[in-house]
Amino acid sequence: MTVKNRVILHSDLNNFYASCEQVKDPSLRNVPLVVSGSVEDRHGVVLAKNYLAKDCGITTGMTLTEAFRRCGNLVAVEADFQTYLAYSRKVREIYKKYTDKIEPFGIDEAWLDVTESKVFGSGREIADKIREEVKELGLTVSVGVSFNKVFAKLGSDLKKPDATTVISRENYKDVVWKLDCGDMLMVGRKTAEKLKRFNLVTIGDVARCDKNFLVASFGKIGEYLYAYANGEDDSPVTFVDERYPVKSIGNSMTAYRDLTTVDDVKIMISVLCESVADRAIEAGVTGAQTVNVSVRDEDMNWFSRQKKLPRPSVLAVDYFNAAIKLFSESYDLKKGVRSLGVSVSDLDFGKANVQLSLFDDESDYEKKVALAKTVVKIRDKYGNASVVKGYNLKDKRISRENPKKTHVIHPEGYIKKP
Repeated sequence: MTVKNRVILHSDLNNFYASCEQVKDPSLRNVPLVVSGSVEDRHGVVLAKNYLAKDCGITTGMTLTEAFRRCGNLVAVEADFQTYLAYSRKVREIYKKYTDKIEPFGIDEAWLDVTESKVFGSGREIADKIREEVKELGLTVSVGVSFNKVFAKLGSDLKKPDATTVISRENYKDVVWKLDCGDMLMVGRKTAEKLKRFNLVTIGDVARCDKNFLVASFGKIGEYLYAYANGEDDSPVTFVDERYPVKSIGNSMTAYRDLTTVDDVKIMISVLCESVADRAIEAGVTGAQTVNVSVRDEDMNWFSRQKKLPRPSVLAVDYFNAAIKLFSESYDLKKGVRSLGVSVSDLDFGKANVQLSLFDDESDYEKKVALAKTVVKIRDKYGNASVVKGYNLKDKRISRENPKKTHVIHPEGYIKKP
């Protein structure tokens, strides 16, 4: 049953990474600009771009080599995640002036429930006030206003930059139903292709489709497709101070050069596993049961694999052994590896619930954990390079990287059910 009279905003900061760089350096405002990984070390990958770069045909994920080919006067800067996080927090403080119901969706997007914020005006008026305050930071934001989260997000996507779009119960069929089905939340490329094979091209086509057919064709997601297309989304916007248990911890790195040997891969995976283990210990994790490895090759093809550990662990060596096994079983290195990621999940936060075999020595494991905690403290005080495995020194440029320092969570590859 649909909740009546809700007023939901979805706020989406425009070209966020590139805009932050332009605030730092105003000379970048009138040039085609991309934000990437290391500019000096390798040709890299475009993480973000401004509108001038977009007009040149540059897209997110494109190599810098291709980006410079398309735009001779392009300027590239390295990503500065600490700055982006700082601006994200400043924007969040603006949201808090209007509501305490704020649900982040990545570093640059958020839903706001302003149903009980009528003292500040209508949903449109609040959205316009937020846009004006964000401009004072040197940034712009597009805001969608609607009666549910799905349509609010659609609204923020419709007009960019610096716009407010209202999708109401009265106009949503005229505004939303003509959009491509791939514009809807939870609809990725493969789902959109499958919908179109059934001649369901627009969101309106999905809304008018028989619900039982969608469920039979898409399973449980078919129910969401039908509901979202028809504006039947009752999901709440969570309070800003509401906290969810951490479900996974991970880091990824793009190498300064393509990795072409097993030794190359081992060094980077070792660095990643050390970072993930450090972060797990800092988060109070007492054991992680599942290790995941993600691989992107030189042609930007991507895959991931995961496996269970014999027992929950917070030790980097356990993550490393599992990660290397996963990589070796899944990839033959016929193509160079551009980036790698390691994450752990199925986390325990209480007293470690470790199932030991007859041949395991619990005291030995506890000693290793105690040593790992000491290493975390040393690295925090003296820097990541203060404790490095000798094996990793075979390539000092990889081993000196600190993925934990520049860690930021992105919603890439993950859609949270709203």
